[in-house]
Order: sequence, then structure tokens, then C-alpha cells
Amino acid sequence: MTAQNTPAAYGSIARTFHWLTALLILSAIALGLVADALPYGTSAELARKAQVFSLHKTLGIAAFAVAVLRILWALTQVRPAPLHPDRRLETILAEAVHWALYIALVAAPLSGWLHHAATDGFAPILWPFGQSLPLVPKDPRLAEILGALHWVFTKVLIAAVALHVAGALKHALWDRDGTLSRMWSGRAPTAALAAPPVRASRRRAPAVAALALWAAALGVGLILGRGSEAPAAVPLDRIAGEWTVTEGTLAFSVRQMGADVEGQFADWTAAIAFAPETGTGEVTVTIAIGSLTLGSVTGQALGPDFFASDRHPTATFRATIRPEGTRHVAAGTLTLKGVTMPVTLPFDLALDGDTARMSGTVTLDRRDFGIGAALGDESQLGFAVSVSPSLTAVRTTPAPP
Repeated sequence: MTAQNTPAAYGSIARTFHWLTALLILSAIALGLVADALPYGTSAELARKAQVFSLHKTLGIAAFAVAVLRILWALTQVRPAPLHPDRRLETILAEAVHWALYIALVAAPLSGWLHHAATDGFAPILWPFGQSLPLVPKDPRLAEILGALHWVFTKVLIAAVALHVAGALKHALWDRDGTLSRMWSGRAPTAALAAPPVRASRRRAPAVAALALWAAALGVGLILGRGSEAPAAVPLDRIAGEWTVTEGTLAFSVRQMGADVEGQFADWTAAIAFAPETGTGEVTVTIAIGSLTLGSVTGQALGPDFFASDRHPTATFRATIRPEGTRHVAAGTLTLKGVTMPVTLPFDLALDGDTARMSGTVTLDRRDFGIGAALGDESQLGFAVSVSPSLTAVRTTPAPP
């Protein structure tokens, strides 16, 4: 038994890579299927779903690393010759499946890793190296495309694994030719001892067929990714007031599974009446709930257990503005998901002629508005939600004389 391959059998290193890859890939596939099917209506269910997804992602990255090492090792080795070179069609098909499988072992976990890096939230990778990747921005649209690619790539991976296993079983149970034994134990079948060594396939057809399959998978994934974009909600009507918002963000943060998840509402309007001379005024902010983005859980957050955007498409904050020390406060009420609660928002205000810039932060309790009411465990989804509005507005009506 040798560490390196021979013309007749696989060495111990190649066999170790093969079976370790198989164990990791099959475990990751099983965990992914289970995690998709798990419910998440209660704290315990959400925790279980997140734990299974975390294991799935962690094993997927381990499988990716082992697969890359396996491929690099294979490039340095002779490849044991086919036992039935006279069966040309069978040999070509087997080589095509091997090419497709090698690509899948890299493409499927890598696309999942990129998808994870492009979004925030749910189910962290279980390692100390962070959840982001260089050159991969946190972008909901990019995450949708990568998620669609990962879905397609995993289906190709499952199909390639199934064909590979079927071929191995055929050799073991039907042909009884020792093909499986030389990968399992390293024993060289008698028929292989006289075969010439092969470093790479002399046929281009298997590689071309595998590449064509993956080009099609890439195209399908991109089409699904573009098609998965939710229909744009009807934008809110712009409100004419004394001050017009020219730019701004309405962001928030919540603790989920031990990590902060950032979200924001892209569509909101503000009707502002404010007198710089006295520092007093009024504001009405209307928020389109359907414009929410919240990392990988946006769809769940818009559902009936959380924001219920179908039944409550908007939220409204009405407040009076007054100075308080060196800052200002907007004290009023927030109506969200049919519930109205008092809210006081302290904020910093900078005035430059007819231009005003504000930024502030207020902490809300999601339970006050019935958001995620079934999730009573704060370690799974935090009760406190930090809301951070900021905006720049210009005066559109003349100041009083």
C-alpha cells in the first residue's frame, strides 16, 4: 500500500481525500435538506433550524477545502486506467460524470459561502474567522442571485453524486471487476495491472460535456436569481412640506443568534414643519413596510408573525419637535402593525442656512408591537431594536420675516 497512486490503484492519500470528501458532502447535503424543512414558529424551533443550518454551512466550507486539496493532489498523480477501455460510451459517460462532480464539489459549497457572506443574519458559520469575505459586499440583490445559484448548483451536485454512486454499485454488484475495491482498500484488480498509466483523459468530449452542463446550470441560476426579485411595492407619494428630504436612511439593528443583524426601510416619507428660530415643529413619517431588507430573513420578517406587511403595509410616526439641552427630541407616537405606542426620539441637529441634517437613535421593544410574539427567548431574537434615522432636508418655504 503506497501513499501515491499507481497505474493500477489509488494511493492512501487519494483514497483518504475521496472518502473524507464523500462524508462531508453527504452530511452537508442531508443537513441542508433537513434544515430547509424545519419549522421556525417558536423560539425552540428557530434555534434548532439555525443550529442545523450552521452545521450545514460549516461542513460545506470544510468540504470545499478538502475538495480543493483533493483536486490539487489529483493533478500531481497518475490516474489508474479504466478497467474496460473497450466500453467506449460507458467510459466517456463515467469521465463526464467525474468532471461534473469535481466542478460541483467546488461550485456548490463556494456559492453557498458567497451567499452567506453577501447577507447578514441567520445561522453563522461555526468558526472564529468572521462571516464576511473580501470583495463580497452585503447586498440583498447579490445575495438573491447567489442563493439561486447555490440552489441550482446543489441540485447538480446531488445528481452527480447519485450517478457516481450508481456507477460504483454497478461495478461492484454487476461487473464485479474490482473498481470499487481499488478506491476502498487500494488493491489493484488483475485487469488493471497491465493497463498503461493515464495522467489525463485523452478525450475532450467528457470535459466539454461537463462544462456545457455547468454553463447551463449557471444560466439557469442567473435567470432564477433575477426572477426571484420581489415585485416592487407601489412607492409612497412624496409629501410637500416646509422642508424637503433630499437624502436619508431609516436603519435598525437587532440581535439574532448572538450577532447583530442590520436592516433598513428603503421607502419612507417625512412631512416636516420646523422653525429653526425656536427649534420647534412637527413631523409625520410614513414608512412602507414592504421596502424592508433584513439580511437573509427579509422574507420571514415581512410575514404574518413579524411585520405582517400584507395586512399592515405602512407604519406612521407622528411627533412634535422641541429643543432639549444641546439636542432635540421628537416626542409622539409610532403606529406599527396596528399598534400605537408612545415613542421619544432624541436626535442631533445641524443647521446650515436652509439645510438641516439630523441623526438620532431610539430603542424599541419589538414585543410592544406584537412582532415575533412567538419568539420569547431573547437569545434567539433580541427584544430590543435600535432604530437609527438620519436625513438631510432643505427648506422649501421662505422663512418668516
